[in-house]
Amino acid sequence: MNTRPNPRGRLLLVPTPLDFGCAVQPPIQQTLPESTLLATAQVQHWITENAKSTRAFLKRVGEVHALAAPIQSQQITELPREVHKKGDHQSGGFDARPMLAAALQGHDVGLVSEAGMPAVADPGSSVVRAAHDLGLEVLPLVGPVSLLLALAASGLNGQNFAFVGYLPQDGAERAARIKQLELLAHKTGQTQMWIETPYRNAAMLSALVQALQGGTRLSIASGLTLPSAKIQSHTVAAWKKGLTGPDGHTPAVYAIGP
Repeated sequence: MNTRPNPRGRLLLVPTPLDFGCAVQPPIQQTLPESTLLATAQVQHWITENAKSTRAFLKRVGEVHALAAPIQSQQITELPREVHKKGDHQSGGFDARPMLAAALQGHDVGLVSEAGMPAVADPGSSVVRAAHDLGLEVLPLVGPVSLLLALAASGLNGQNFAFVGYLPQDGAERAARIKQLELLAHKTGQTQMWIETPYRNAAMLSALVQALQGGTRLSIASGLTLPSAKIQSHTVAAWKKGLTGPDGHTPAVYAIGP
C-alpha cells in the first residue's frame, strides 16, 4: 500500500522472471533484486497480461516476502484481448485511463506481463501512457529484459538496434521479411531483433539459414537467466554446418547484423 504523503498512487512497472512456462524455475531471488521483491509484495492492485500467470508470480514473491494481502484478495485486472492482438502503442488507440482508478484513489498499481519487463515486447504501453496523462508517477523496477540481455551477449551493434516484434508466419512472406531486415542491417549497421513462439524455433532457424547471406551474423539467445541458457552468435555459413538452435519449448531472441 502507498504510505507516502502524495494522495495519488504510482504506476509500478514490475518485471517478472523470464522462466514463464519453463519446466525449471530457479529461485526468484536469482533474477529479481531485493528492492523489486519488496516493492512487489506491497502492491495490491494489478494490471496484467494474464491473471493466472500474475497469481503464480505473486505466489513466488510471497514465498520470499509476505504479501500485503492474500492472493485471493489482490485486485487483478487483465488488459483486453484486442490489446494483445492489435497492440496498444498507437496514439489514439486503447484508452487505459479507467484502469488506473485505484491509483487516483491513492493506491500503487503494478503493471506486469507474463515474462520480463511490461510494455517492452509485451502489452502495457497504453497503461504507461495513461499514467503520464493522468499525472501519475511512473516507476520502472529493476529486473530482466530479454532483449537487452540478448543484445549484450550477441556481439552485434549495441549502439544502433531495432526490435521488430514477430516475423510473418507464411513462409514466403517470412523469407521476404528476413531479406528486407538483412538489407537494412548491412546498409545501416543497425542490429535487427525479433522473437518467436517457441514451437516455431526450428522453422525460424531453417528459414534464416536459407534466406540470409553466408557472411551475415546470426545470434540466437534462448533460456536467458536459466541454468540451461544458450547464446550462440555465428555467421550464417557456420550455422549451415549443422549448429543446433533452441528447442521447441524455450523462448528465444533472434538478432542479425553485419
